[in-house]
Amino acid sequence: MASTLFHSPCACSAPSIKSLDGQNYVGLKPSANLRFKFSCVKTTVKAPQSQRLFIVRAGETRDGQIKKLGLSDAECEAAVVAGNAPEAPPVPPKPAAPAGTPVVPSLPLNRRPRRNRKSPALRASFQETDLSPANFVYPLFIHEGEEDTPIGAMPGCYRLGWRHGLVEEVAKARDVGVNSIVLFPKVPDALKTPTGDEAYNDNGLVPRTIRLLKDKYPDLVIYTDVALDPYSSDGHDGIVREDGEFLIIFLPCFYAFFYVCVFESERGVIMNDETVHQLCKQAVSQARAGADVVSPSDMMDGRVGAIRAALDAKGFHHVSIMSYTAKYASSFYGPFREALDSNPRFGDKKTYQMNPANYREALVEAREDESEGADILLVKPGLPYLDIIRLLRDKSPLPIAAYQVSGEYSMIKAGGVLKMIDEERVMMESLMCLRRAGADIILTYFALQAAKSLCGEKR
Repeated sequence: MASTLFHSPCACSAPSIKSLDGQNYVGLKPSANLRFKFSCVKTTVKAPQSQRLFIVRAGETRDGQIKKLGLSDAECEAAVVAGNAPEAPPVPPKPAAPAGTPVVPSLPLNRRPRRNRKSPALRASFQETDLSPANFVYPLFIHEGEEDTPIGAMPGCYRLGWRHGLVEEVAKARDVGVNSIVLFPKVPDALKTPTGDEAYNDNGLVPRTIRLLKDKYPDLVIYTDVALDPYSSDGHDGIVREDGEFLIIFLPCFYAFFYVCVFESERGVIMNDETVHQLCKQAVSQARAGADVVSPSDMMDGRVGAIRAALDAKGFHHVSIMSYTAKYASSFYGPFREALDSNPRFGDKKTYQMNPANYREALVEAREDESEGADILLVKPGLPYLDIIRLLRDKSPLPIAAYQVSGEYSMIKAGGVLKMIDEERVMMESLMCLRRAGADIILTYFALQAAKSLCGEKR
């Protein structure tokens, strides 16, 4: 920015100073080593004929800097007192309304909230919720192979080779500020059993991966999943006791014929306490490998307290527990189960995951997890359950996590591919909404993409 001094040729009774170029200047003394460009301008400011006006503008100069006139404070003040204050550019005219705009009296409003939204700078000043890569936990699928295998239902996501593709993906995430990940393993079918014993194999896929990542990135925050479904031949989060029964009921119809209806009850019961015993061994194995946060996603009763006791008994007092506190029996999990090849062999998970119709039940789960020693409370899914995130945020002092699950991710991706939505904007808005609802951290498959977007905005 630069300053150009203008004068008008009108008479002036105020004392003037003659410069080296022979011009007279009222109340302003240019420095001896500077030359100024002067030109006449018209101004809308009315002044007495006895006054000479100076208009100071941000104009063009060779070095782009505003030139100082070399006046002392007293000289500047004297010029103003004498009525020779420099004039700034005139106030811009009020923009004209489009033709046909009705002329109406102003509404008698004391408060107009739009005043705080009228410019990007004001909107940024008053933004209540911030989103940064530090808020993201990046879920990563791993397998025993060396090649990265694309996941059909989740465009852009892969089963990563634990020795190669995973390390490269973690490096990319760290480059844009995402330094927290959560691991989900695709376990070979030959290693799956009804009791999920592979879950606590110290040389299993997850412990090996943790040790590899910690060796390369000691400060990487690693979350793990504590549940039996990737290791279970039944595909459930716990040990299944098969004790279903068949009922044959004869119903008479209007014409006295009989229809035979066969109903099958629950084919299996998820054994709670026996499952918790296995989960404790799994959590200890993961902690031994170097996990920072173990995350029981199984929804068994009492598992947080039991895992806390098991970790403490082995000296892992520093390992945190992020409990899947309000995990609903949702239809949004489909793509995830394809990624891990962990669909239940029969039935569903409604006897241990929460009913999507229930709100108050989340408080029951939260209070139990808090009392048992959870460090973080998680809500899953995320966007369809913003009310639950807000409920836990208002009722609990603990950090709140939200899981933007595979179904949410895939819908946004599909909408973007079909050009039905702006993928980038919907992605960022959905993440901001999870933060606004009260989530401190967000588990999202968009972590890398969103972090790149945020870094791009800063640049």
